[in-house]
Amino acid sequence: MSEPATHDAVFIGWGKGNKTLAAFLAARGESVLMIEQSDLMYGGTCINIGCVPTKALVESANHPSTAGSPSVRYTDAIERKDALTALLRGKNYTMVDSHDTATVITGRARFVGKRELEVTAGGETISVRGDKVFIGTGSVPMLPPIPGLDGPRVVTSTELIDRTELPPRLVVVGAGSIGLELATTYASFGSTVTVVDAVPDLLPSMDRDVADLVASVLADSGIEVILGASVDEISDTGSAAVVHLTTSATAGSKTQTVEADLVLAALGRRAATDGLGLDAAGVAVTEKGAIVVDDRLRTTADGVWAIGDVNGGPQFTYVSLDDFRIVRDQLVADGTRTTRDRRAVPTTTFITPPLAHVGLTEKEARGEGYDIKVASKRVDTIAAMPRARIVGDTRGIIKVIVDAATDLVLGATVFCVDSQEIINLVALAMRHDVTATELRDTIYTHPSSTEALNEVLTI
Repeated sequence: MSEPATHDAVFIGWGKGNKTLAAFLAARGESVLMIEQSDLMYGGTCINIGCVPTKALVESANHPSTAGSPSVRYTDAIERKDALTALLRGKNYTMVDSHDTATVITGRARFVGKRELEVTAGGETISVRGDKVFIGTGSVPMLPPIPGLDGPRVVTSTELIDRTELPPRLVVVGAGSIGLELATTYASFGSTVTVVDAVPDLLPSMDRDVADLVASVLADSGIEVILGASVDEISDTGSAAVVHLTTSATAGSKTQTVEADLVLAALGRRAATDGLGLDAAGVAVTEKGAIVVDDRLRTTADGVWAIGDVNGGPQFTYVSLDDFRIVRDQLVADGTRTTRDRRAVPTTTFITPPLAHVGLTEKEARGEGYDIKVASKRVDTIAAMPRARIVGDTRGIIKVIVDAATDLVLGATVFCVDSQEIINLVALAMRHDVTATELRDTIYTHPSSTEALNEVLTI
């Protein structure tokens, strides 16, 4: 094999942080090589199989564009989702490839030395080297060794949202964000949905008043939730999948079965490091397989960084984008930004209505010894939030935890229409020490969901 072609920067994987940094460095004139194993993944997980397509399905489920049977509505939604991801995939490809100093290779990369890789593309293998190497291969679904989990009617989220036929009966194994989002989406399309999880309580990290309200909304949507249930096996009858469960109870455990046309395995995701040859590069991984990084996202190999899900941090595309900022700061600025600078990072689970959270819950704040004030109101009781009635969804709750000594917001949980937007404002206030009183007395547009804070924070 000939001498490796050397680039200023080599990127493995097209995730949010990687593609943004690749475009940034290429725009500065650096020689950039982007390696992505599939032309269907230009742009990364979020664009193609994660945030964007799943939220497009949520929107279609809640606001059908055409009348007709559930199967027709679902087929229309899949076509809309596919068109959107294809559009964004093309834009993301151009984002990198349009630069004169950037090269894109569709192939599989494997380290063979320090910052040196072999790339297999089609039937050809080439050798490349980077002065800097950035690993951004993302994550893949976790599939524990449950008998039958590899059966013909068991799918991951990637496979589920690619199917063009609506499953009449769907069992979701896992009541985390991915499981609940897809459960509510497919229930809205018309599937009969059952969610099973080994945890004894739904949303165990949330305060019980919020979790109980979410549970009631799921039940009203026709979703059955079975908790404290371990999956022993998934068998196949030829016409259906049968999920065998053991549920624990105060009176002792019992077994039961649930039949489904499809079973969604939504049991979390792990770092995608298989086949990368990290040992050859001197890149260490954790016990869970994530790449070991310091607070500046540097790996144990000099000149190699890990960005996004693959480094074991929070699995959010916006965190991957912040990873880009941290690495960029090292390359072109003073290098002082670290992961320790992150404060009040919000999350949203896109059930209907969406469930958003930032900071401490009431239980956590009390456990940490804070003297707190709790501002909490059911959405259907908030007079200052007519938007909820305008859009026809008054379900949910807005709950803000305030430090009684300083009037600063310690955390908030927002379960209502537009919560994914409200939570960003609260998080910004937390990062900049804006008091609860100032949030309460700020002028907001009308009618908006944000103006609910004018009333909720009157405590």
